[in-house]
Amino acid sequence: MDTRSTNSRKAGLIAAALLLCICSAVMLIRYPELASWVESSEDIGERQMETLYEMGSDLSEGNYILYNEYSKETALSEVLESYGQSSFDLTRRYMDYGIFDADGGSLLDDTSETEAGRLTDRDGEYYAFRAEFSYGEEGVLTDIQVDGEALDPETAYNMEQRYLNDEEEAQYNYSGIISTPSDVSIIYGMTEANLNAYSEVQSPVELSFYNFTYAPAYQDTLEMMTLLAAAAALLLPCIKRLDISEMKIFRVPFEIPAAMLFLMLASADLANIPAYLVYHTVKGTLLPGDGRAEEVLAMVLNFVMWAVVFGLIFWAVTSLRAMIRMKRAYWSERTLTAKLVRRIRKGGDAYGGAMKRKAGGIFRRMKQFLAKQYDALLHLDFRDKTNRTILKIVLINFAILFIVCLFWYYGTFALIIYSVILFLFLRKYTNDLQGKYKLLLRSTNQLAEGHLDVPIEGDIGLFNPIQDELKKIQKGFKKAVEEEVKNERMKTELVTNVSHDLRTPLTAIITYVDLLKNEEDEEKRKEYIEVLEKKSLRLKVLIEDLFEISKAASKNVVMHYMKVDIVDLLKQVGLENDRKIAEANLEFRWKLPEHKLVMWLDSQKTYRIFENLIVNITKYAMPHTRVYVEMTETENDVHISMKNVSAAELDFNVDEITDRFVRGDTSRNTEGSGLGLAIAKSFTELQHGTLRISTEADLFKAEITLPKTEIPEEEETTESERAGSTA
Repeated sequence: MDTRSTNSRKAGLIAAALLLCICSAVMLIRYPELASWVESSEDIGERQMETLYEMGSDLSEGNYILYNEYSKETALSEVLESYGQSSFDLTRRYMDYGIFDADGGSLLDDTSETEAGRLTDRDGEYYAFRAEFSYGEEGVLTDIQVDGEALDPETAYNMEQRYLNDEEEAQYNYSGIISTPSDVSIIYGMTEANLNAYSEVQSPVELSFYNFTYAPAYQDTLEMMTLLAAAAALLLPCIKRLDISEMKIFRVPFEIPAAMLFLMLASADLANIPAYLVYHTVKGTLLPGDGRAEEVLAMVLNFVMWAVVFGLIFWAVTSLRAMIRMKRAYWSERTLTAKLVRRIRKGGDAYGGAMKRKAGGIFRRMKQFLAKQYDALLHLDFRDKTNRTILKIVLINFAILFIVCLFWYYGTFALIIYSVILFLFLRKYTNDLQGKYKLLLRSTNQLAEGHLDVPIEGDIGLFNPIQDELKKIQKGFKKAVEEEVKNERMKTELVTNVSHDLRTPLTAIITYVDLLKNEEDEEKRKEYIEVLEKKSLRLKVLIEDLFEISKAASKNVVMHYMKVDIVDLLKQVGLENDRKIAEANLEFRWKLPEHKLVMWLDSQKTYRIFENLIVNITKYAMPHTRVYVEMTETENDVHISMKNVSAAELDFNVDEITDRFVRGDTSRNTEGSGLGLAIAKSFTELQHGTLRISTEADLFKAEITLPKTEIPEEEETTESERAGSTA
């Protein structure tokens, strides 16, 4: 057993050592790339280009500052007061500059004739860098031209694009505050010597190793190797043969590896030690001399240094990994804090218990006090004076800040002033809340009194969400009232229409009965009897329709569901009303599915829906026109549409046409009960479908949607269902 444990530790140590060597070697492999990065960063040409790119914001600010010096519209003291010392003040010391009008005349007193000639010479070779900003009327930048002996065309073009963005930012900062350049050209020129001197000021040749830590080859590689070492520390113990986490070196208290990791990752001084060694190694200045032996020794030192760094990370993560395996026991067995607490308890249990009880009592009282104050804040009544509550808050705030100010001698005086200001502010804030709350109450009172048309307006701050809800309630109430008014109007019209439709045939019956009593002529008596029969049948149809719509409206209708081929049913309705269609001189165009479409419906009710719609078309459609009947099937429902051209103008409300006793022709000259569409709509809704009427000019369109419901298992068909299926 011991031999196996020893072999396991050896294998684990070898694996850990190999990992550290790999991480260290990877860091050394990146040294040539780091050397190239340092060399390029210290190259004078690279620094010049970087300096010129960064100089765009200074030149854009300079355009406004120089033009203001020429126009003298804003005093220099006001510019300094608003913007402070500008970075352009340093840049202008290393260059020539001037402002020129459209004819090339110099406008700035500081520009000599020699400088003006050099600046305006676009083909000259005097300047290593030259930038020209041209402004049109109303301060619009019309052109930026960058050239010079130190720039190739591609670099000059890229700088022009960069300077254009900088100019937009400068215009945002300065426009409207100081003079905006207008109808002028502002030109800057920098010689080779001045460019080198300015680049040295902005970006010194000697690269600090602090900046070296941000090199991608250094930072990215270090992060990757750190993660690799940490991941190996977490994963190696998962392999029993490589588990070394139980070695004594890793069984250290939590605080030690945690402090080590914190110092390595958070301490700038410790983090810069490796960067310092690497920086001087790649520059060849770590050891005196520049021979091969010194180079090899420097690399060995770096290898050892990286092995130590990654070794410490591996050790710290492996030590902390025990908390995964030990869980709660880790915090009691491997923390210095727990050991210290246990030692204190062993030395004075009685004293410690008394202190614990006292501390617990103080904590409970403090908790109860804070809970009481918090509850008072939650139940503030803004209709009453709240100065007492505000005073409590201020006193608590004073007590907290007073404790803090004990560490600051002059803080007590400032605390008194702060508390007075805080009290005045809170009182004003609360008074404002009370005022806004009163506005809210006024709105609710208006709503309660039935003033639904009074707008609920005004900013009430904290209560704005409640105001929005009140507006929704007001809108809902208005909609409900309008619906109720509509229902009352429909009831009145219903009584009127029922009276009219019942009285008309009844009056005719009474009249013809009187005529029949006194008529001796047999032929006229037969004629009167035919009229009586016709009017009686009319009255019967009207009464039956009234019963149908009444039962449908009260949902007191017994539905007899069965399998119905809706395509065949619609064809049957069309055939049985063929005579009426012919008499109305209408041409029906049918577009129905070729296959059967079986649905679970009430055959009689569905037949009545189709019949009422087709009969309605024969009564009101314009003669010698076409009627389109179309049926389409979707996954969840069947859609049937009927379209025709109306003989009369369609000026009715499509939302009310399916109500009882409402007709499209107000003259009411046609036969019928006025309940056809209402019955069709009711029977459709009883089968969970919808009937929608729409119009466009003289086009009348009825659309029926019937949902596809699941057909139950086939049962024995009753006689009544057979009779209904042939209706």
